[in-house]
Parts: sequence; C-alpha cells; structure tokens
Amino acid sequence: MTTLTARGADGTAPPAPRRRRFLGGAPRREALIYLVPAAVILLLLLAYPLYQLVVISFYDYRQAQVSGGAPLEFIGFQNYSQLLSTPQFWQVLGNTVAFAGFLVLATIAIGGGLAVLATRIRPWARNLLFWVSLGAWATPAMTGSAVWMFLFDPTLGLVNKVLVSLGASGFDGHSWTYNKYSAFALVGAEVVWCSFPFVMITLYAGIIGVPSELIEAARLDGAKMGRIVRSVIVPILKPVLIVVTIQSIIWDFKLFTQIYVMTSGGGINGQNLVLNVYSYQQAFAASQYGKGSAIGVVMSVLLLLITLVYLRTQRKQGELL
Repeated sequence: MTTLTARGADGTAPPAPRRRRFLGGAPRREALIYLVPAAVILLLLLAYPLYQLVVISFYDYRQAQVSGGAPLEFIGFQNYSQLLSTPQFWQVLGNTVAFAGFLVLATIAIGGGLAVLATRIRPWARNLLFWVSLGAWATPAMTGSAVWMFLFDPTLGLVNKVLVSLGASGFDGHSWTYNKYSAFALVGAEVVWCSFPFVMITLYAGIIGVPSELIEAARLDGAKMGRIVRSVIVPILKPVLIVVTIQSIIWDFKLFTQIYVMTSGGGINGQNLVLNVYSYQQAFAASQYGKGSAIGVVMSVLLLLITLVYLRTQRKQGELL
C-alpha cells in the first residue's frame, strides 16, 4: 500500500511540525511563568535568612559584636569544629533523630489507622471524629503544652489522681518530666495528639479517591482485604504518603515549643534537649550566636539529606517524583 504525503508546490514535503514540550500538561515556558511568584516569595522568606544563617556561623558573633562594642572576627569553620568535638552535641543529635523518628512513625500509624476507620463508620461519627481532631490540630503548641502539663502535674494533675484512685499509689506526686524517657513520652504524646489530624484527613482524602472498580476487581480475583491494601490502595496512596512523611519529618525534627515548655528548657541537665532547643540555648542563653547558627546549619543540612534519601528510596521503588 502506498502512503500519500502532502507536498508543496515545488514537490517537496513540508517540514514536520515541531513538538511542544510539556511539563505537567502545560507548556514548559507557561508553567515556569506561573512558578515565578512562588519562587520570589521563597527566595525572600527562605533563601536570604538561610544565607545569613550560614554567614553568621563563620564568625565569632557574641553580645559584644551585636551591641557594636567589638568588631566581627571571621573564624571560618571553628564554630563547627568546636560543635563536633562537644560530646553534648552528639547526645542531643541522637535524641533528636530517635525522637523525631518515633514521632513520625507514631503520627503516620495513628493518622493512617483513623483514616481507614473514617471510611468505615457512619457519616455522623466520621464528622464528629473530624471535628474533634481538627480541634486538636488548631490548638496552638504553647496552649496545648500548657494543658498537657496541667493534666500531668505531680500534685494537681488529673492523670495522677485517676491513677491513684485506681490503686496505683506510686503515682501520688509522681513527676512525669523527671525521668528522661517518661518526659520524652509525655512530649511525644502531645506532639502526636496535635499532629495526627493532618495525616488522617490527608490520607482519608487519598483513600476515598481510590477507584472502587480496582477494589472490586481485586475482590473478584479472590484477594482478601490485607492483600488489597498492600497491592492496590498503598501503591495508589504513595504520593500522598510521601507528602505526609516529609512534612512529619520536617515538623518533628525541628521541634521546639513542646520540648521547651514541657521540660523547662530541655529537662534536668539537658537530658531532653533536641537540636532546635540546643541551638536556642547556645545563641540566646549563652549569647554565642555564631555557634547557634552553626547548629542551625547542621540541622538544615541533616533535614535536606534525610528528605533526599527518602525521595531516592521511593524513586528506586518505581515511584515517579
């Protein structure tokens, strides 16, 4: 069969039309134009403060330099070398990584479990669950921390009184923040309480967006609910899971208010310090702004590395990002 091709007056074939390159369904240039306002805001709000943070970390910047009583002295990486040679820094780093990891897992597990529950209960119960959860999410961190501290107060706290009335006399006057691990558990419970609603509602929106035809087809093939969740629902929810995981990592890694308020600045002898509180103590309590900035830079680099490693792991599993 002969293929007919349209030709011009001179007998030559017209040039093939150029294909337009697309980015997310829109022309590349048009998409970049739409991103300009967001990029400008990010540069103003994030890039410049981060640049100043890095610059200050290379100077001996104390109260004398802030007040103008002494000139700035460039010391290079001395703040970083002092920081990395301090045993307390490594202890605080370990506290931060372990505590943030626990919070991320607990928040996603509880939020995900309640999201699944919300798809199986009646509408009135689901609405009640959402309203109560949003109330916890909307509570300011300072207010929530103060309420939890009152509930767990050694002498006036409702929790200790209830436990004593149930026969646990050892909780009479018990301090939940005296021990390192019970203090972390108390702070962690408050953080998860005010964080899981975001995960729950986000995952619920993803679950109800899963096509019912896929689930019905899996059931017709004989798959049980556990297999349907692993093989159908979770792969579809991967982009949503990536978003809530990264958000949780960032929020929990830079935790400050709950630790500072509920452990009185980091607990006894700094046993409950995390990097954000440690940076605050060095910068403002000790007036070593250069060292505090160095801690902030280290924390930002660690967050970036953790996020990149997580994204790279998901890409290796075949998820397009």
